[in-house]
Amino acid sequence: MSFRPDSTSSLVSPSISNGSFSGGSPVKLGIMASGNGSNFEVVAQAIADGLLNAQIQVLIYNNPSAKAAARAANRGIEAVLLNHRDYKSREEFDTQIVQTLQQYNVELVIMAGWMRLVTSVLIDAFPDKIINIHPSLLPSFKGTRAVEQALAAGVKITGCTVHIACLEMDSGPIIMQAAVPILPDDTPETLHARIQIQEHRILPQAIALLGSRE
Repeated sequence: MSFRPDSTSSLVSPSISNGSFSGGSPVKLGIMASGNGSNFEVVAQAIADGLLNAQIQVLIYNNPSAKAAARAANRGIEAVLLNHRDYKSREEFDTQIVQTLQQYNVELVIMAGWMRLVTSVLIDAFPDKIINIHPSLLPSFKGTRAVEQALAAGVKITGCTVHIACLEMDSGPIIMQAAVPILPDDTPETLHARIQIQEHRILPQAIALLGSRE
């Protein structure tokens, strides 16, 4: 039996209605991305569609070839390249990130495919205001190659998690999760494709949910 990437069921928790996406002043977002920027695109589209009451102030990207920068340009959103290779330490790098986020009056920081470990410099500047998305049901399968880790472990269900970032990698209070079944013939590519669909589903909702707690 074959499945389209979006044809299998999933469980999202907590479940919120579209009504949770609006109300009050738009939250000012700073998005950090290292690669393709598909999660950036999803957040931007949710805002454009009126589903998320937020405004993207700036995209920070650390990889000069990151496609996220082109996505930002297409939407008229400011993109700032901060190449980590130009800094002597992680702390120095994070100091520049903090200065840039503050320059753009960012209230909530979204690490959407940010492939760098962060330090206390960034965490302390935005306490409980930095969220991360990870392709597993945390606390299982932290770190890189989480999809491959799940397949190697032989688990039957994996998924994705949006959580508040802390110093420990892929840890911190969980905001929202989506479970994705692993199919018998799954490869890292097919499983990642289905997980990414759920990432795109829950990230805007998690932003709205965290914003509603303020």
